[in-house]
Amino acid sequence: MKKTIKPVMVSLLAMSVLSACGSNSGNNAADNTSSGGNSSGDKVKIEFFQNKTEAKATFDKLVAKFNEANPNIVVTQVNPPDAETVLKTRAAKKDIPDVVGIGATDTYKTLSGSGLFEDFSSDPLAENIQPAYVQMLKDLTGSSELNGLPFSSNASGVIYNKAMFTEAGVTVPTTWDEFIAVAQKFKDSGKNAFYLTLKDSWTTLTPFNSLSTIIKGNDFFKQRTEGTVTFADSFTEIAEKLLKLTEFGQKDIFGKGYNDGNTAFAKGESAMYLQGVWAIPEIVKANPSIELGVFPFPATNDAANNKVISGVDTLLTISKSTKHKEEAKKFVEFLLQPENVSLYINEQKAFPAVQGVTQDDPTMDGFKAAFTSGNLADFADHYIPSAMKVDTINQAFLQKKDVDAYLKQLDKEWDKVADRK
Repeated sequence: MKKTIKPVMVSLLAMSVLSACGSNSGNNAADNTSSGGNSSGDKVKIEFFQNKTEAKATFDKLVAKFNEANPNIVVTQVNPPDAETVLKTRAAKKDIPDVVGIGATDTYKTLSGSGLFEDFSSDPLAENIQPAYVQMLKDLTGSSELNGLPFSSNASGVIYNKAMFTEAGVTVPTTWDEFIAVAQKFKDSGKNAFYLTLKDSWTTLTPFNSLSTIIKGNDFFKQRTEGTVTFADSFTEIAEKLLKLTEFGQKDIFGKGYNDGNTAFAKGESAMYLQGVWAIPEIVKANPSIELGVFPFPATNDAANNKVISGVDTLLTISKSTKHKEEAKKFVEFLLQPENVSLYINEQKAFPAVQGVTQDDPTMDGFKAAFTSGNLADFADHYIPSAMKVDTINQAFLQKKDVDAYLKQLDKEWDKVADRK
């Protein structure tokens, strides 16, 4: 779920260049490949567009492995900054990449609803996907079609420094009150409980998703669409708890971004880090000897209700308009093979959406009980229109600290987007 924010001019340039590249790539593939697919001996060119910058190197390995095993096909990975915006721009130009890897987000919902992706409902590949994640996609889109195949899932909650917990004599909290008591103990000892990275607005979404999903449930957003509830009458507790967390961060919480946080946490500058498992590879890279653990975000005082937030981090889908459906399908089938899923989840510290594959890293032990029991819930922001920019609304709220204004702003922006549909 990690998102990267880039300057506007860079994103616009990326859109322009990649749209041109995508079109040219498609044209070149058509020019160099006979109508029979490969009877001329030329190679079929497949564009694989995916949105996770931190996964580029892992996908490079998988692409290279596929290309070596399939000498008549050349897959090229495209991984631009602000990828979802680039993909929407390309969709408007009817230039959809052959194979797309994207999270189960509002962007996927919109593009899927526009009929741009293949339907995998009857595809044998869907039989090997964890049913819970298949259902998450259908719940998100509201469609009986399955326009993507879940590949990996992620999980977010709290990452903690085991050595600092041991030194402080504290145990993993399982309720909100215990959580705040642990945070207060670190603060009283002159240490940061959390390292907050609010310079990057998207990092507000990790605690926001946990609080809103656990306290209100994602059915709230369906009810909000129906007009039976509002943020103003439902999200006060969420807002107050989100604001409470800022009392336990470092001094410059709005001056530090995600990359700063990964490095600082790796160096022991806080006991806990409000991030998802996608941050762990970067933390370990900065400090290979650090001993990390994870635990579900304790949003309430009912420990049994405190779920792990997990959703489809990457799904794989194929453009309906691709000229090379057979080759695109072969690449997707390759990625979904257990050994390739295992390589990906081990390097990315993700969880598999494919049955028969397990995440065995002991760092993840704190989440395993929830995965075993099914005590999971999807990310709230997957149900919120991206045009609302809820991350920047959160960021402004945490600066201004006006709960009523924050809740009114959420309602206003929701209605504004709804009125445009």
